Amino acid sequence: MSTLNKNTVAETVRQVADGSLSCVTIIKHYTQAIAQTEKELSAWKYFNADSAESQATHLDTINQSGLPVGSLHGVPVGVKDIFDTADFPTCYGSPIYNDHQPERDSRAIENLKEAGAVIMGKTETTEFAYLHPSRTINPHHHQYSPGGSSSGSAAAVAAGHVPLAIGSQTGGSVIRPASFCGVYGYKPSRGLISRRGALQTSETLDHVGVFASHLEDIAVLADALTGYDSEDPATSTMPKPRLLNAYQKQVDNPPSIVWIDMPYSDRYTSDANDQFEKLVSDLGNKIQRITAPSNFAQLLACHKTIYDYEIIRCLGNEISNHWESISETAKSVFETAKERTESEYLEAIDTRATAINWFDRFFNEYDAILTPSAVSEAPRLNKSTTGDAVCCVTWTLCGLPCVNLPLLTGKNGLPIGVQMVGAYHKDDNLMQSAKYLLQQDISAL
Repeated sequence: MSTLNKNTVAETVRQVADGSLSCVTIIKHYTQAIAQTEKELSAWKYFNADSAESQATHLDTINQSGLPVGSLHGVPVGVKDIFDTADFPTCYGSPIYNDHQPERDSRAIENLKEAGAVIMGKTETTEFAYLHPSRTINPHHHQYSPGGSSSGSAAAVAAGHVPLAIGSQTGGSVIRPASFCGVYGYKPSRGLISRRGALQTSETLDHVGVFASHLEDIAVLADALTGYDSEDPATSTMPKPRLLNAYQKQVDNPPSIVWIDMPYSDRYTSDANDQFEKLVSDLGNKIQRITAPSNFAQLLACHKTIYDYEIIRCLGNEISNHWESISETAKSVFETAKERTESEYLEAIDTRATAINWFDRFFNEYDAILTPSAVSEAPRLNKSTTGDAVCCVTWTLCGLPCVNLPLLTGKNGLPIGVQMVGAYHKDDNLMQSAKYLLQQDISAL
């Protein structure tokens, strides 16, 4: 395996800055990796090797001129095909938008370019970043799902096509594919990363998220994307947590970590449940265990109500004018969603607010929640689903930061992720908790 595959992003950027590694060399390495396995994996919707090399040549010129380099200088990044890109088509996973060419980059793309990243292309996504699967397969076993909806981003990182990728999560679309593909995934607190220029399916629930091969790389990429955007009302001008600083900081006191027995635990497969139980047991006094309050059960329905009500309005043009181009999977969901009433929606919004207040108080006592990323290892490929997102829904609903740690392996030899959840807008504390857990050498427990 090439040294580049083992490098953290920071190590690669340092080598670029000191002249021992060129951006063009980096891009040629990853272009070759894509060429070797993309035909099998179908992780990319659009990829242009000439464009990537042209970007890298320009970045080498900047470096050779003695100008400052960004935190991602020369680092290739894959972009989920729901983020507007002026240099690539953006199709939102739907044939309605085949070869649609935005005139303006999304804010996430602008931030990536400012940090010096090379935009390698657009990764496959499920239709409208929702339920209907993309054509991507799991790099670990080609008969299994990579998860969704950020299927191509997770698979591209897992396959070594890129060290970094961005995706989105409205239910479980970052954490679950990260779990299935065995990579690190991070969904930040709501409002840390601007969603401007990304397909909107829910104003309340949409989040931008990231994938990487190393936990430290998650921090570097997230820091480059974080910031206020006057065009996204979820963002704010308040100071932002800096994840790389948190990752690099020595943790003097072990974090207070809790495992919550959730009301949907009966959906875990027996194999996955055995893995989780062993992990909690082996952690011993490093973790506390509690049972979720009874009202947690209603949060799943609350999320579904909000999602249904808002997606119908966000995709009103597509549903009204392009119904024949929508998959049968989506059509059946949209037909049900149309029945949601405003009173049901407002009640769900109130329930969400109550849950957010509960977690605000809860995290006065605990630093992080340890919980499954998914109910199982990756399921077999299916024409209508990419797996169960239930393990992510509560945290997405409440806008809490989450990170997937690829720590466990299932009976089929596929990854099973462990999720850590932190307090709202304290993503730096979550990063420290995640690093602490990794330092426990889970494989030896």
